[in-house]
Amino acid sequence: MAISMYDASVVVFMARLKALAGVLNAAEQNAVERKIDPEVFLFARLAPDMFPLTRQVQIATDHAKGASSRLAGRDAPRFEDDELTFDDLHARIGRTTDYLATFSADDIHGSEDRNIELKLGGRQIAMPGLQYLLHFAMPNFYFHVTTAYDILRHNGVPLGKTTFISGGQKS
Repeated sequence: MAISMYDASVVVFMARLKALAGVLNAAEQNAVERKIDPEVFLFARLAPDMFPLTRQVQIATDHAKGASSRLAGRDAPRFEDDELTFDDLHARIGRTTDYLATFSADDIHGSEDRNIELKLGGRQIAMPGLQYLLHFAMPNFYFHVTTAYDILRHNGVPLGKTTFISGGQKS
């Protein structure tokens, strides 16, 4: 049995965003335990030329809703990038997963051959849906989810692979 484009996209995005919410919960709890201002984590970066945690979460959610929308032939909702607190980031993840829940397998079915057009770096590119999902959307999504995790881990939040994969929740 072949994996469906829906299972390879929407289902994965939803699971990873749930786990990202668990990572953020762990950071919030750790900030309280260590008496650290949450802004230390929220605006931390791995390197001076990288985006802070808040922006990593914003971009990860943008990739999840954008990729799913493109594969389904829909326009993605636009979210303002104005999150300043953990509650704001959780709300953004919630809005994204609520949006992802509006997709069905039928919405994404057949998208592996759908022409996906993007404007990148001032130029227009196009590729089939499967290539877009596997070689653009997923790598970008995972980069930002992983970078969010890494920022927090680098700042001493006791995270491990289990938290990254499941958000610390028992499966």
